[in-house]
Amino acid sequence: MSTTGRSREDAPQASDIAGRLATAEFVRLVAGADADSLAGAGLLARALDGNAIPFQVTVARPWASADRATDADLTVAIGPTGIDGDLSLSGAGSASGAAFEAARELDAESADPVLALAGSHMADAPTTADLAERAGLERRPGVAVPTDDLADGLAHTTLTHAPFSGDPKAVADTLATIDDEADDYDRRVASMVALSVLDDSPSERAAETIGAALRPYEGGPFETVGGYADVLEATVREDPGTAVALALGHDVREAALDAWRRHARSAHAAIEAATTGRYDGLFVARDDGDVPVETVARLLRDARSPEPVVLALTDGRAAAAATPEAEVDLAAVFEGTIDRLGDGTAFGTRRRAVATVEAETADVITAVREAIQT
Repeated sequence: MSTTGRSREDAPQASDIAGRLATAEFVRLVAGADADSLAGAGLLARALDGNAIPFQVTVARPWASADRATDADLTVAIGPTGIDGDLSLSGAGSASGAAFEAARELDAESADPVLALAGSHMADAPTTADLAERAGLERRPGVAVPTDDLADGLAHTTLTHAPFSGDPKAVADTLATIDDEADDYDRRVASMVALSVLDDSPSERAAETIGAALRPYEGGPFETVGGYADVLEATVREDPGTAVALALGHDVREAALDAWRRHARSAHAAIEAATTGRYDGLFVARDDGDVPVETVARLLRDARSPEPVVLALTDGRAAAAATPEAEVDLAAVFEGTIDRLGDGTAFGTRRRAVATVEAETADVITAVREAIQT
Protein backbone atom coordinates (compact mmCIF):
# COMPACT_ATOMS: atom_id res chain seq x y z
CA MET A 1 0.00 0.00 0.00
CA SER A 2 1.30 3.47 -0.82
CA THR A 3 0.10 6.89 0.24
CA THR A 4 1.06 10.28 -1.05
CA GLY A 5 -1.14 12.49 1.06
CA ARG A 6 -3.68 13.72 -1.45
CA SER A 7 -5.76 16.19 0.54
CA ARG A 8 -9.46 16.93 0.45
CA GLU A 9 -8.95 20.62 -0.03
CA ASP A 10 -5.90 21.99 -1.82
CA ALA A 11 -4.30 25.39 -1.07
CA PRO A 12 -7.22 27.08 0.75
CA GLN A 13 -7.13 30.81 1.41
CA ALA A 14 -5.76 32.09 4.73
CA SER A 15 -9.15 33.45 5.74
CA ASP A 16 -10.79 30.08 5.00
CA ILE A 17 -8.20 28.23 7.11
CA ALA A 18 -8.61 30.69 9.98
CA GLY A 19 -12.38 30.39 9.78
CA ARG A 20 -12.29 26.60 9.97
CA LEU A 21 -9.83 26.68 12.87
CA ALA A 22 -11.83 29.29 14.78
CA THR A 23 -14.97 27.15 14.80
CA ALA A 24 -13.25 23.84 15.66
CA GLU A 25 -13.55 22.29 19.11
CA PHE A 26 -10.32 20.29 18.83
CA VAL A 27 -7.73 20.52 16.06
CA ARG A 28 -5.15 17.95 15.04
CA LEU A 29 -2.16 19.40 13.24
CA VAL A 30 -0.09 16.87 11.29
CA ALA A 31 3.25 18.17 10.03
CA GLY A 32 5.69 16.64 7.60
CA ALA A 33 9.14 15.90 9.03
CA ASP A 34 10.83 19.03 7.69
CA ALA A 35 11.44 22.57 8.93
CA ASP A 36 8.88 24.18 6.65
CA SER A 37 6.03 21.90 7.73
CA LEU A 38 7.05 21.98 11.39
CA ALA A 39 7.19 25.78 11.44
CA GLY A 40 3.75 25.86 9.83
CA ALA A 41 2.37 23.61 12.56
CA GLY A 42 4.00 25.77 15.22
CA LEU A 43 2.46 28.94 13.80
CA LEU A 44 -1.04 27.47 13.69
CA ALA A 45 -0.66 25.90 17.15
CA ARG A 46 0.35 29.23 18.69
CA ALA A 47 -2.64 30.92 17.08
CA LEU A 48 -4.96 28.19 18.36
CA ASP A 49 -3.50 28.55 21.83
CA GLY A 50 -4.11 32.29 21.68
CA ASN A 51 -7.77 31.53 21.02
CA ALA A 52 -8.00 28.82 23.71
CA ILE A 53 -8.74 26.15 21.09
CA PRO A 54 -7.39 22.69 22.07
CA PHE A 55 -4.96 21.12 19.63
CA GLN A 56 -2.55 18.25 19.10
CA VAL A 57 0.61 18.33 16.98
CA THR A 58 1.91 15.17 15.28
CA VAL A 59 4.95 14.72 13.05
CA ALA A 60 4.42 12.34 10.12
CA ARG A 61 7.07 9.91 8.92
CA PRO A 62 6.49 6.93 6.63
CA TRP A 63 8.05 4.50 9.15
CA ALA A 64 5.95 5.90 12.04
CA SER A 65 2.41 6.38 10.75
CA ALA A 66 0.62 9.59 11.70
CA ASP A 67 -2.75 8.19 10.66
CA ARG A 68 -4.04 7.72 14.20
CA ALA A 69 -7.56 7.87 15.61
CA THR A 70 -8.23 10.97 17.73
CA ASP A 71 -11.21 12.97 18.91
CA ALA A 72 -10.27 15.90 16.66
CA ASP A 73 -13.10 17.33 14.59
CA LEU A 74 -10.62 19.06 12.25
CA THR A 75 -7.36 17.60 10.94
CA VAL A 76 -4.92 19.88 9.14
CA ALA A 77 -2.14 18.33 7.04
CA ILE A 78 0.86 20.65 6.78
CA GLY A 79 3.36 19.74 4.11
CA PRO A 80 3.92 16.12 3.00
CA THR A 81 2.23 13.92 5.62
CA GLY A 82 0.82 10.84 3.91
CA ILE A 83 -2.66 11.47 5.32
CA ASP A 84 -5.86 12.97 3.98
CA GLY A 85 -6.48 16.07 6.07
CA ASP A 86 -9.71 18.03 6.22
CA LEU A 87 -7.48 20.93 5.23
CA SER A 88 -4.09 20.83 3.54
CA LEU A 89 -1.33 23.44 3.63
CA SER A 90 0.86 22.16 0.84
CA GLY A 91 1.20 23.67 -2.57
CA ALA A 92 3.51 25.69 -4.76
CA GLY A 93 4.77 27.94 -1.95
CA SER A 94 6.04 27.29 1.54
CA ALA A 95 3.71 25.68 4.09
CA SER A 96 5.06 27.97 6.79
CA GLY A 97 4.33 31.04 4.68
CA ALA A 98 0.72 29.91 4.20
CA ALA A 99 0.40 29.07 7.89
CA PHE A 100 1.74 32.50 8.84
CA GLU A 101 -1.01 34.21 6.87
CA ALA A 102 -3.67 31.99 8.42
CA ALA A 103 -2.23 32.55 11.91
CA ARG A 104 -2.37 36.32 11.39
CA GLU A 105 -6.06 36.02 10.51
CA LEU A 106 -6.72 33.96 13.62
CA ASP A 107 -4.47 35.67 16.17
CA ALA A 108 -2.19 38.37 14.78
CA GLU A 109 -0.23 38.82 18.01
CA SER A 110 0.98 35.21 18.04
CA ALA A 111 2.03 35.11 14.36
CA ASP A 112 5.83 35.01 14.47
CA PRO A 113 7.40 36.03 11.13
CA VAL A 114 10.82 34.79 12.30
CA LEU A 115 9.50 31.24 12.74
CA ALA A 116 7.80 31.50 9.34
CA LEU A 117 11.03 32.79 7.81
CA ALA A 118 13.03 29.93 9.33
CA GLY A 119 10.58 27.38 7.96
CA SER A 120 10.44 28.99 4.55
CA HIS A 121 14.25 29.01 4.43
CA MET A 122 14.16 25.22 3.99
CA ALA A 123 11.16 25.08 1.65
CA ASP A 124 11.36 24.08 -1.99
CA ALA A 125 9.72 27.41 -2.88
CA PRO A 126 10.79 29.85 -0.17
CA THR A 127 9.10 33.20 0.47
CA THR A 128 11.90 34.67 2.54
CA ALA A 129 12.07 38.24 1.24
CA ASP A 130 8.53 39.21 2.25
CA LEU A 131 8.75 37.46 5.62
CA ALA A 132 12.11 39.07 6.40
CA GLU A 133 10.65 42.48 5.67
CA ARG A 134 7.71 41.81 7.99
CA ALA A 135 10.08 40.67 10.72
CA GLY A 136 12.29 43.74 10.24
CA LEU A 137 15.38 41.59 9.72
CA GLU A 138 18.47 42.35 7.69
CA ARG A 139 21.28 40.22 6.34
CA ARG A 140 24.84 40.36 7.60
CA PRO A 141 28.11 38.95 6.25
CA GLY A 142 29.08 35.46 7.36
CA VAL A 143 27.55 32.01 7.59
CA ALA A 144 24.15 30.86 8.87
CA VAL A 145 24.86 28.86 12.03
CA PRO A 146 22.79 28.46 15.22
CA THR A 147 25.59 28.78 17.79
CA ASP A 148 28.07 31.47 18.79
CA ASP A 149 30.84 28.85 18.52
CA LEU A 150 31.67 29.10 14.82
CA ALA A 151 33.61 25.83 14.70
CA ASP A 152 30.67 24.02 16.27
CA GLY A 153 28.24 25.69 13.87
CA LEU A 154 30.22 24.95 10.71
CA ALA A 155 30.98 21.37 11.70
CA HIS A 156 27.34 20.54 12.33
CA THR A 157 25.45 22.62 9.79
CA THR A 158 23.19 20.62 7.50
CA LEU A 159 22.72 23.54 5.13
CA THR A 160 25.64 22.21 3.08
CA HIS A 161 28.39 19.59 3.06
CA ALA A 162 32.11 20.34 3.01
CA PRO A 163 35.28 18.27 3.62
CA PHE A 164 35.33 19.40 7.27
CA SER A 165 31.64 18.63 7.94
CA GLY A 166 31.09 16.66 11.14
CA ASP A 167 34.59 17.44 12.47
CA PRO A 168 34.83 20.47 14.82
CA LYS A 169 38.62 20.12 15.09
CA ALA A 170 39.07 20.24 11.32
CA VAL A 171 36.88 23.37 11.23
CA ALA A 172 38.86 24.96 14.05
CA ASP A 173 42.14 24.25 12.25
CA THR A 174 40.76 25.84 9.07
CA LEU A 175 39.45 28.88 10.94
CA ALA A 176 42.86 29.32 12.56
CA THR A 177 44.26 30.23 9.13
CA ILE A 178 41.95 33.28 8.98
CA ASP A 179 42.89 36.46 10.85
CA ASP A 180 40.09 36.86 13.40
CA GLU A 181 41.09 40.51 13.92
CA ALA A 182 40.40 41.40 10.31
CA ASP A 183 37.56 43.84 9.68
CA ASP A 184 36.15 41.52 7.04
CA TYR A 185 36.52 38.34 9.10
CA ASP A 186 32.92 37.22 8.54
CA ARG A 187 33.28 37.64 4.78
CA ARG A 188 36.53 35.67 4.79
CA VAL A 189 34.85 32.83 6.70
CA ALA A 190 31.97 32.82 4.23
CA SER A 191 34.43 32.69 1.32
CA MET A 192 36.31 29.82 2.97
CA VAL A 193 33.11 27.82 3.39
CA ALA A 194 32.00 28.47 -0.20
CA LEU A 195 35.38 27.51 -1.64
CA SER A 196 35.57 24.38 0.53
CA VAL A 197 32.19 23.20 -0.73
CA LEU A 198 32.86 24.03 -4.37
CA ASP A 199 36.39 22.58 -4.44
CA ASP A 200 34.95 19.30 -3.16
CA SER A 201 32.04 19.12 -5.59
CA PRO A 202 31.56 18.34 -9.29
CA SER A 203 28.01 19.67 -9.07
CA GLU A 204 26.94 22.90 -10.72
CA ARG A 205 24.08 23.04 -8.25
CA ALA A 206 26.54 23.46 -5.35
CA ALA A 207 27.38 26.92 -6.64
CA GLU A 208 23.69 27.79 -6.78
CA THR A 209 22.78 26.48 -3.33
CA ILE A 210 25.75 27.49 -1.18
CA GLY A 211 24.17 30.94 -0.94
CA ALA A 212 21.52 29.51 1.41
CA ALA A 213 24.24 29.13 4.04
CA LEU A 214 25.75 32.59 3.55
CA ARG A 215 24.73 36.19 4.37
CA PRO A 216 22.29 35.15 7.10
CA TYR A 217 19.45 37.08 8.68
CA GLU A 218 20.05 37.83 12.35
CA GLY A 219 17.24 37.13 14.81
CA GLY A 220 15.21 34.44 16.50
CA PRO A 221 16.12 32.08 19.35
CA PHE A 222 19.42 31.08 17.69
CA GLU A 223 22.29 33.14 16.32
CA THR A 224 20.81 33.40 12.82
CA VAL A 225 17.50 32.61 11.14
CA GLY A 226 19.25 30.15 8.82
CA GLY A 227 20.70 28.45 11.89
CA TYR A 228 17.21 28.29 13.37
CA ALA A 229 15.98 26.66 10.16
CA ASP A 230 18.85 24.17 10.27
CA VAL A 231 18.00 23.18 13.85
CA LEU A 232 14.30 22.80 13.03
CA GLU A 233 15.07 20.61 10.01
CA ALA A 234 17.53 18.35 11.81
CA THR A 235 15.67 18.11 15.11
CA VAL A 236 12.30 17.19 13.61
CA ARG A 237 13.99 14.13 12.12
CA GLU A 238 16.19 13.29 15.10
CA ASP A 239 13.87 14.09 18.02
CA PRO A 240 10.33 15.04 16.91
CA GLY A 241 9.10 15.74 20.45
CA THR A 242 11.80 18.33 21.08
CA ALA A 243 11.23 19.77 17.61
CA VAL A 244 7.53 20.30 18.27
CA ALA A 245 8.31 21.96 21.60
CA LEU A 246 10.76 24.27 19.83
CA ALA A 247 8.18 25.22 17.19
CA LEU A 248 5.65 25.94 19.94
CA GLY A 249 8.09 28.42 21.49
CA HIS A 250 9.20 26.43 24.53
CA ASP A 251 12.73 26.79 25.92
CA VAL A 252 14.33 23.60 24.60
CA ARG A 253 17.36 25.27 23.01
CA GLU A 254 20.03 22.94 24.42
CA ALA A 255 18.06 19.76 23.75
CA ALA A 256 17.42 20.94 20.19
CA LEU A 257 21.09 21.74 19.62
CA ASP A 258 22.09 18.31 20.93
CA ALA A 259 19.68 16.68 18.48
CA TRP A 260 20.96 18.90 15.66
CA ARG A 261 24.57 17.84 16.35
CA ARG A 262 23.67 14.13 16.47
CA HIS A 263 21.73 14.38 13.24
CA ALA A 264 24.48 16.31 11.47
CA ARG A 265 27.22 13.88 12.51
CA SER A 266 25.13 10.96 11.29
CA ALA A 267 24.26 12.60 7.96
CA HIS A 268 27.77 13.82 7.14
CA ALA A 269 29.33 10.47 8.13
CA ALA A 270 26.83 8.63 5.95
CA ILE A 271 27.71 10.79 2.94
CA GLU A 272 31.39 9.98 3.32
CA ALA A 273 30.78 6.25 3.92
CA ALA A 274 28.15 5.72 1.22
CA THR A 275 28.59 3.42 -1.74
CA THR A 276 27.60 5.56 -4.69
CA GLY A 277 26.58 4.98 -8.26
CA ARG A 278 25.79 7.28 -11.15
CA TYR A 279 23.14 6.58 -13.74
CA ASP A 280 21.54 8.65 -16.48
CA GLY A 281 19.74 11.34 -14.47
CA LEU A 282 20.11 9.56 -11.12
CA PHE A 283 22.77 9.53 -8.39
CA VAL A 284 22.47 6.74 -5.80
CA ALA A 285 24.00 6.56 -2.31
CA ARG A 286 23.70 3.36 -0.28
CA ASP A 287 24.44 2.99 3.43
CA ASP A 288 23.82 0.43 6.15
CA GLY A 289 22.19 1.11 9.50
CA ASP A 290 20.11 3.93 10.92
CA VAL A 291 20.97 6.62 8.39
CA PRO A 292 19.00 9.90 8.02
CA VAL A 293 18.25 9.27 4.36
CA GLU A 294 16.16 12.44 3.86
CA THR A 295 19.02 14.70 4.91
CA VAL A 296 21.59 12.65 3.01
CA ALA A 297 19.53 12.91 -0.19
CA ARG A 298 19.05 16.67 0.19
CA LEU A 299 22.73 17.36 0.94
CA LEU A 300 23.94 15.21 -1.93
CA ARG A 301 21.51 16.95 -4.29
CA ASP A 302 22.69 20.39 -3.17
CA ALA A 303 26.42 19.81 -2.71
CA ARG A 304 27.69 16.68 -4.43
CA SER A 305 25.49 15.06 -7.05
CA PRO A 306 26.30 15.58 -10.75
CA GLU A 307 22.79 14.29 -11.57
CA PRO A 308 19.46 16.11 -11.05
CA VAL A 309 17.91 13.34 -8.89
CA VAL A 310 19.45 11.72 -5.82
CA LEU A 311 18.29 8.45 -4.26
CA ALA A 312 19.55 7.63 -0.75
CA LEU A 313 18.99 4.09 0.52
CA THR A 314 19.48 2.22 3.76
CA ASP A 315 17.84 -0.81 5.40
CA GLY A 316 14.18 -0.64 4.41
CA ARG A 317 14.19 3.12 3.90
CA ALA A 318 14.61 5.40 0.92
CA ALA A 319 14.59 9.11 0.22
CA ALA A 320 14.91 11.09 -2.97
CA ALA A 321 15.60 14.73 -3.77
CA ALA A 322 15.46 16.48 -7.14
CA THR A 323 16.63 19.82 -8.48
CA PRO A 324 14.05 22.31 -9.78
CA GLU A 325 15.14 21.52 -13.32
CA ALA A 326 14.40 17.80 -13.00
CA GLU A 327 11.23 16.97 -14.90
CA VAL A 328 10.00 14.47 -12.36
CA ASP A 329 7.42 14.14 -9.58
CA LEU A 330 9.21 12.23 -6.82
CA ALA A 331 6.03 11.55 -4.83
CA ALA A 332 4.60 9.83 -7.89
CA VAL A 333 7.90 8.04 -8.56
CA PHE A 334 7.97 6.53 -5.08
CA GLU A 335 4.27 5.67 -5.21
CA GLY A 336 4.88 3.75 -8.44
CA THR A 337 7.96 2.09 -6.95
CA ILE A 338 6.00 0.83 -3.95
CA ASP A 339 3.19 -0.42 -6.18
CA ARG A 340 5.68 -2.32 -8.28
CA LEU A 341 7.81 -3.79 -5.49
CA GLY A 342 5.11 -4.61 -2.95
CA ASP A 343 3.97 -3.39 0.44
CA GLY A 344 5.36 -0.11 1.75
CA THR A 345 4.57 3.52 2.38
CA ALA A 346 5.63 6.56 0.38
CA PHE A 347 4.80 10.23 0.34
CA GLY A 348 6.36 13.57 -0.42
CA THR A 349 6.38 16.39 -2.95
CA ARG A 350 7.57 16.80 -6.52
CA ARG A 351 11.09 17.54 -5.31
CA ARG A 352 11.46 15.47 -2.14
CA ALA A 353 9.99 12.12 -1.10
CA VAL A 354 10.51 9.36 1.47
CA ALA A 355 9.49 5.73 1.60
CA THR A 356 9.68 2.42 3.39
CA VAL A 357 10.30 -0.46 1.04
CA GLU A 358 11.20 -4.07 1.74
CA ALA A 359 13.03 -5.09 -1.40
CA GLU A 360 16.53 -5.71 -2.66
CA THR A 361 18.54 -2.53 -3.21
CA ALA A 362 19.13 -3.34 -6.86
CA ASP A 363 15.39 -3.76 -7.40
CA VAL A 364 14.63 -0.40 -5.76
CA ILE A 365 17.22 1.36 -7.92
CA THR A 366 15.87 -0.24 -11.08
CA ALA A 367 12.28 0.69 -10.24
CA VAL A 368 13.20 4.30 -9.47
CA ARG A 369 15.36 4.60 -12.59
CA GLU A 370 12.57 3.36 -14.80
CA ALA A 371 10.00 5.59 -13.08
CA ILE A 372 12.00 8.81 -13.56
CA GLN A 373 12.65 7.99 -17.21
CA THR A 374 8.98 7.52 -18.11
